[in-house]
Formats: sequence, C-alpha cells, structure tokens
Amino acid sequence: MTRVLVPAGALGLGFDQDALDRGVAMKPDIIAIDGGSTDSGPAYLGRGVSKYSTASTKAEWAKLIDAQQKAHCPLVIGTAGTCGANSTVDWLFEITCEILAERNATAKIVRLYSQQPADRIITALDNGTLTPLAGAPHIDATVIGDCSNIVALAGAEQIQAALAIHPDIIIAGRTTDTAIISALPLLNGDNAGAAWHGAKIAECGALCSTHPMSGVVMVDFDATGFTIEPLSAGAICTPQTVSAHMLYENTDPFCLYEPGGYLDVTGAQYIQHTDTAVRVEGSVWTRTDPYTVKLEGARCAGFQTVSIATLRDRRYVENSTAWCADIISRLRHDIAQRTKLNDGEYHIELRQIGRDSTLGALETDHTTPAEVGIMGIITTQTQAQSTEIAKMLNPYLLHHPLTPDEPMPTFAFPFSPPEMERGPIYEFCLNHIMAIQDPMSCFEMVVTHV
Repeated sequence: MTRVLVPAGALGLGFDQDALDRGVAMKPDIIAIDGGSTDSGPAYLGRGVSKYSTASTKAEWAKLIDAQQKAHCPLVIGTAGTCGANSTVDWLFEITCEILAERNATAKIVRLYSQQPADRIITALDNGTLTPLAGAPHIDATVIGDCSNIVALAGAEQIQAALAIHPDIIIAGRTTDTAIISALPLLNGDNAGAAWHGAKIAECGALCSTHPMSGVVMVDFDATGFTIEPLSAGAICTPQTVSAHMLYENTDPFCLYEPGGYLDVTGAQYIQHTDTAVRVEGSVWTRTDPYTVKLEGARCAGFQTVSIATLRDRRYVENSTAWCADIISRLRHDIAQRTKLNDGEYHIELRQIGRDSTLGALETDHTTPAEVGIMGIITTQTQAQSTEIAKMLNPYLLHHPLTPDEPMPTFAFPFSPPEMERGPIYEFCLNHIMAIQDPMSCFEMVVTHV
C-alpha cells in the first residue's frame, strides 16, 4: 500500500494547517502538491514567472517543508512556479534554500527540468514525431523559434527517476497534474488503474469533497483500488463528489490520457467506505506506444494598452452597444487618416463590463445594469503604437455623444491618465504531443545537498 498526502490543489491557494498536521500524523509515504497550470493564461509561461507572490509561496512552502521533515518522506511539487519553466524551478529552489537556512536544516533536493530548446521541437516537426492535438494551431519552424518558453509535461516515469535518487524534496518543472501523485504507487506495484484514477481525483485536493476549499486529502493506494478521504473537519467525500472530478478539466469523463498510456474508468465502482471516505475499484490503465509527452509553448503576440471609462447615464447605458460600435468606426477612420498602420496591424476591442464582457455574444441576460464599464483594449506590434491609439481613443471615451445634435456628455475615468500600458502579451502556440524513445530523453535532473 502507498499513502499519499495532498495538502491542496496548488501551492499558493492555502490549506488547513490542522488537517495537514492530521495527515502528517497518519505517516504518509509522500507529500505531493501541484504548483500551477495553464488556467491563468499564457503570460506566465511566456514570461517564465509565477502567478503567486513570493511571500505567499514561501509561507506555504515552509509549512510543507516542516511537514516533510516531521513525516520523514519525500515532498514533491509539480509545475513549479505556475508554468514549470526552468526559471520558476530555480525560483522555488532559491526559496527552498532560504527556508532551510532559516531553520538550520538540510535537505537533498532534486530539480527536474522540463523546458525544451526550440531546435529539439523543430527537429521533431521535421521528422514527423510531433502530432497536433484537437484544435492545435498551425505551426512551423518560425512559430517554434518565436516561443519564449517551451515545456514538456513530465509523467510518472520522470518523477520516478527523481524518487530513485531518494531525495527529501523534488522541485519539478511542468508535469501532468496526476504524475506527482501516481508515481510512487506505480513504483510500489499498486494497481495501475487505481494509481492514475486516484491521482486524478486528488489532484485538486479537497475539490473532490463537500468542502472543496478545505484543501487536504489523503489517498491510500493498494493492489485493487484506492481510498480517498478529506482531512478537514466537516469535509466528506461521497461517490458523487469523487466520480464528478473526472469531469474536471477533462474532455472525456471516462478516459484520461497521460504520457505512456490512458486511464479508463468506465467500469469503476464508487463505494462509501466510511462516513467521510470513498473506495474506488475497477479502473483500468492501458499502455500505449510510442511514449509521448504533451508540449506547451508561448510567444509574444504584440503589445497592449488598456483604457477604462464608466457610463452611468441611463440613456447611454441602454445604448452602450451602439455607442461602442460608433466609437470603433470613428477611431478606425482616425487611425487610417493619421497613422501609417493598416487594418491588420492593430486590434481594437471595447468590452462592456457589466453587460457582456465575460461571455460576449454568448450572453443571454440582457437586463439593463445601473452602470457599464467600457474597457478599451488596443493591441499592436509595439507599445508606442498601442498607446498612441489608446490616446486617440481617450476623447471618445470621455465625451462622445450618441447623436450629433445633443449637448456634449462627460463620462468618468477611474484613473488619470486612463491609459495603462500592459507591455508584451502572449499567446499559446503549441498544443502538440511529441514521441520520444526514452522518457528521460528530454528532461534533466540536478541533485543538490542543501
């Protein structure tokens, strides 16, 4: 049997300290936590930085290091620093060194790097070992070369390679969410289907329970299945909350594809094992060949400047869509007359906050709000160009009337100046899998005694 303690869905989200202490007392074989994902968009991978503050990360990571030293088991984090780039692995390593120094403690640390050189991906494209996933954009050598950062998602095999060194702490670059949980049960010979299925259910901590924000869960893996239990007071796992998590961030509620194979839970049985724990058996793991890893890449897509104004006059609020359309039309005319930019060299959006800025054309609630925020988003190939257009937009957002023969209105800018330069923006441009012969061939490990 293998016992895995999962403190939270991600480092930086917080967790229940009492529940964590309870988990440590239950003598886990490993403590595993995720460090990020692509949920927050491409900027973090593009820039190679973490979404979470250094102070918050250090405070939570220090508690987990304390837990690791009390439990005398490995502590592993996957997708360190939100995006799992080499720079964020090193960022968390530096934080780890600070924490150990402050505690006068020692640790054997493995850094697992997932970042890929562009040349390797271009070679894979040329030799046919790169396969697009559904909805993947068209790529070529130029697109790949434009990527500021490319990562491959490590699976269980790469985490197992790190565990074989017998570390205290593993700081991994980009991994699948499940790999850090499934690796040790698979290494110990527990049921493979259960290892992957339990890892999927536990990846987001207590999200598979009735108290999703409480964080801490314990998963026991064995030869026939797994048992999962939340450790916070009042939290309960039920067959419904556990089975439902297969729907989370997954296009198929019965199949989950991972490096080296896929999980099929069609025949899984979910049983209320205790008042708070659920037992699952019947999951099946199927190996596939060749071994593949998913790639993620981000590149600069231009520069943005954002302006915000607010409308509260009811007539303007009721007619804000027409008002925005007229402004865009007039602004495009001004750009054509006053600059050298062609239509394809810039992009303008006026999003109506409070009306349809989240769903756009999919919005079905057409009630009239008390006020509407108009957010102008200007994207061009240089910061100077986007700010220039935003300044041309400024008088329209402040004074543009609905009709030519009415008194000039004045609207509200929450800031002075209203133009906010966002700098470079990024887009995801790789959604592909790459076939490799050796699971470690595109990953690197560094061992340090701190």
